[in-house]
Amino acid sequence: MIESAPPSPRPGSLAAVRAQFVAAGRTLRNVRRDFAEWHGGRPRYALWAIPLDLPAVAARVAAADAHLAGLLLTGYRRQPHVTLALCGFPQRQPRRRDDYGPAALAAQLGSLRSAPPGPFEIEIGGLATFGSAPFLTVHDSGGGLAMVRARLAAADLNRPDGPYTPHVTVGLYAGAWPAAEVLCRIDGFVAPPPLRLRVDRIALLTYDTRDIAGPLLQAAEFDLRDGALLPGGAAAAGFDEAFFAPAEID
Repeated sequence: MIESAPPSPRPGSLAAVRAQFVAAGRTLRNVRRDFAEWHGGRPRYALWAIPLDLPAVAARVAAADAHLAGLLLTGYRRQPHVTLALCGFPQRQPRRRDDYGPAALAAQLGSLRSAPPGPFEIEIGGLATFGSAPFLTVHDSGGGLAMVRARLAAADLNRPDGPYTPHVTVGLYAGAWPAAEVLCRIDGFVAPPPLRLRVDRIALLTYDTRDIAGPLLQAAEFDLRDGALLPGGAAAAGFDEAFFAPAEID
């Protein structure tokens, strides 16, 4: 009798992420440098995310960081968040394929407003890892996160997201550490019960393209309850006021 092979884990699932990590054999060593060949002189990169700069989340990230002491780059300053969609380099007049212009923003906002997803809940769980970074798991308990991602995909930006795994990054690996040793550390992390959080706003954020560990700046918030776009700090985040003109700010 021929036994069938067990089914492969769903791409993006925690089981698939773990299997890929084990197969790689080692973590990916991150290097703190200016990746000019990537950004080509464009100073900011934009993304939609759920900001989670909350004391309870920060405490769990700090605990995970301390648990992995010696494995991560020092000086990681990116605030806790769950990435929803990568956008590109903000440009008032897009010229390159990975630029993010007013028309793309307007398409995303139009999609969000055409069928408002409304507030939803997520759960922040324990510790897991990608090849390049450890993370706290995120459970999309009611499917709201997936719905928002589907709305944001309306702009058809074709960004290299790959299989999607919702997560909160803890830091970046500083060396090519053996996977088996890292997994022992990961599995030894004792997480408190899941944190259940209500999400009623998402944010358009950017980061300095010259710093892989630098902080996020907020350009605007989108209210999932009424569809209002609330700009804040847009200039510092790499957007001029004219960028939002087609977006019909409320």
